[in-house]
Amino acid sequence: MAALELTITGEQAGRTVKSLLRRELGVSAALLGRLKRTETGLTVNGARAFTTAVLREGDLLAVDLAAAERPSGVRPIPMALEILFEDEHLLVVNKPAPLAAIPSSLVPEEPSLASGLLAHLGEGTAVHLVNRLDRGTTGLLAAARSAWVHDRLRRQMHTAGFHRTYLAVCTGTPEPEEGRVELPIGRDPSSAVRRRIDPAGKPAETEYRVLERRDGFSLAELTPRTGRTHQLRVHMAAIGCPLAGDWLYGVEDRSLIARPALHAAALALIHPVTGERMAWEAPLPADMKKLMGR
Repeated sequence: MAALELTITGEQAGRTVKSLLRRELGVSAALLGRLKRTETGLTVNGARAFTTAVLREGDLLAVDLAAAERPSGVRPIPMALEILFEDEHLLVVNKPAPLAAIPSSLVPEEPSLASGLLAHLGEGTAVHLVNRLDRGTTGLLAAARSAWVHDRLRRQMHTAGFHRTYLAVCTGTPEPEEGRVELPIGRDPSSAVRRRIDPAGKPAETEYRVLERRDGFSLAELTPRTGRTHQLRVHMAAIGCPLAGDWLYGVEDRSLIARPALHAAALALIHPVTGERMAWEAPLPADMKKLMGR
């Protein structure tokens, strides 16, 4: 795992390790707390440093990101993974269905994307999923290799820096065929997993655009502007066009598709270390293509 390094400039001289970590490197208070309790997490010119140390021009402040990682409790399980991008800081994966992103608390030993990534990265590594996808949702997911990278990417979410586009096959055709759904979402008290439109819920916003229509189905491009649980599924159902195969908010028909027809098709982000704008696409999976007659 890569380290963060900062060579102290004349303008930065006279500041403490804590100040430089917080303001220059964007280290969160929680991560800083874990780092300062380690032997190797914080060093200046190769020697252990404390957060109260005052630095001079030319000093090299280094952060060992691995030193602050905590055991995840997820068991590595080797599996085939479609990895579109990988470097020492993050990975981008095309997740299949019905693979869970993380193990269920009820079945902690079940295979998941997290367990597959840990097996791929090897012993002593860490993985933090940035954007979560439901078990039945396919497509692009970013995973950070350190808590610091995870925090930086999470701060990007729902800004212009971190952009996601989904493709969905819905029943019927929304009217109008392009628009915005702004309906608050809250928990449904009658269910442990279901959400509902709730005036007292959290604000939620989704943009949609119909791309194709065929035999009572529509292929729609969906862009979430907020990140509520089941947001896209709830919003499409609320406007009368639930996703095909959505057993929770529509009608389950496994002869058509065995899951809610939702796919994370495009992902763009700003690399938290290099600052590079990066983007990936994942083609529509076979079961959704079949619904649209492709």
